[in-house]
Amino acid sequence: MLQRKTLGSCRDEAVAAVLAAGRRRPSVVPMAGQDPTLSTSHPFYDVARHGILQVAGDDRCGRRIVTFSCCRMPPSHELDHQRLLEYLKYMLDQYVENDYTIIYFHYGLNSRNKPSLGWLQSAYKEFDRKYKKNLKALYVVHPTSFIKVLWSLFKPLISHKFGKKVTYVNSLSELREHLKCEQLTVPPEVLRYDEKLQRLHEGRPPPSAKTPPPRPPLPTQQFGVSLQYLKDKNQGELIPPVLRFTVTYLREKGLRTEGLFRRSASVQTIREVQRLYNQGKPVNFDDYGDIHIPAVILKTFLRELPQPLLTFQAYEQILGITCVESSLRVARCRQILGSLPEHNYVVLRYLMGFLHAVSRESIFNKMNSSNLACVFGLNLIWPSQGASSLSALVPLNLFTELLIEYYENIFSAPEAPRGHGLAPREQGGRAAPLQEAVLQIQATALTKPSLPPSPLTAARRRF
Repeated sequence: MLQRKTLGSCRDEAVAAVLAAGRRRPSVVPMAGQDPTLSTSHPFYDVARHGILQVAGDDRCGRRIVTFSCCRMPPSHELDHQRLLEYLKYMLDQYVENDYTIIYFHYGLNSRNKPSLGWLQSAYKEFDRKYKKNLKALYVVHPTSFIKVLWSLFKPLISHKFGKKVTYVNSLSELREHLKCEQLTVPPEVLRYDEKLQRLHEGRPPPSAKTPPPRPPLPTQQFGVSLQYLKDKNQGELIPPVLRFTVTYLREKGLRTEGLFRRSASVQTIREVQRLYNQGKPVNFDDYGDIHIPAVILKTFLRELPQPLLTFQAYEQILGITCVESSLRVARCRQILGSLPEHNYVVLRYLMGFLHAVSRESIFNKMNSSNLACVFGLNLIWPSQGASSLSALVPLNLFTELLIEYYENIFSAPEAPRGHGLAPREQGGRAAPLQEAVLQIQATALTKPSLPPSPLTAARRRF
C-alpha cells in the first residue's frame, strides 16, 4: 500500500542525513558577511562561511535575486575554487527551476583572490542549459577593463542569447534603475567604493538629485501603500482590489496553467498594468494574452506592501517553525497567525484559500504546495532590516507550505486569531465587521462551482 511521509518527517530526515555526513566543526567567530545562523554542519560550510553568495529577495518581476560578491573571496590559497564551483551549483539548483537574476559585484577581485582563466572556462561549461535557461539577467556592477577584456576573450565561447542577458552597471544608483534594491544586501566594501566613485565625479550632480522627493500617494493608488490605506480608499473593503481582481481572473482561467507563478513577464507590461491600477483605470487581462501577467501582478502587489502581509513582528516566530515537532507545526502556525492584525489575517486567509486551490490542480499546473511556497515565501514575510539570509529560506518556505497544504485546518473558524477573531454578533443581530468580511469571503467561495479534487490530492487525503 502507498505510504506518505509527513511534511515535517521528510525535512527531518534530510537534516539528519546532512548531520550524519560528517563531524561537527568546532564553533568559530562569524566572518564578515557571514550569516550568523549558518551551521557548521552545512555541507559547504568551508565556502558558505565567507558570505560570497547571498539570496537577496526578488526583483521587480518577481524573479529571485542571487548576489556574488568578489570582495568576500579570500586569497586563493585559502579557498578551494573547485569547492566554490560546487557550492555555486548547489545553491543555484534551488532556484533554476524558476526565473532568476544574478548580481555580480566585481569590486574586490584582485591578483590574490581571482581564479585562473582555465577555471572560468571550465565553470562556464559546467553551467549547462539547465542553469542558463531561466537566468533572465546578469548585472555586472562596477566593471573594470579586466572584465571587458575577459568578456572579449570568452565571447567566441558564449552564445549570443546568453550574451544579451549581461548588463554592465557602473554605479549602485544605476542598479536601482533596473532593480528594487530595498531587500538587496550590498557589502560595505562595495558601498564605500561606490561613494569613492561618486566623489571622483563631483562635477556632476549626484544621482540622488535626479530622484524627486516622495509624493503623497494618489487617491486611487494600489501599489506601495498599506492595507489600511487601501481599505480607507475602497469603502472599507478588506480585500485589496488588485488582489481580488487577479485572484478572480486566475481562478477562472489559470488554475491549470503549467508553471503558474514560476514565469516572469515583460517589465514594460507589468509597469503599464501597475500604472493603470494606480490611476484607477480598468485593466482587462484578456487584452494582454498572457496568463502569467496577472500572476506577476499579484506577486508584485504583495512584494511592494510597506510591511509584509505576515508583518515584521512575526518574522522571528516563523523562523522557529523548524524547531517545532512535526506533529505540532500546524497548531504552531495557528498560534502565530493569532497575533496578526485582523486585516492582515483576513487578506492572508483569502490568499491562502486561492493558493490551496492552485495546489489541488498540481497534477496539471505542476505547482504543489512546496513549489508555491518557494515562490511566495519571501513575498509574504521579510525582515525589517536587510534581506533574508540563505538559512532563513527553509523555515520561511516551510511555514508558507504549511499554510497552503493545511489551509482548511489552519484557517478553520474555531481557531480564528485571539483578540480579533470571529466576534460575537453585535446587538440587533448584526455581525462584527471581521465576521462579516470572513462570511462574505466564504459565501463568495461557495458560489463558485466546486472543482473535484485531483487524483494526487485524493490519494493524499486517503493516507
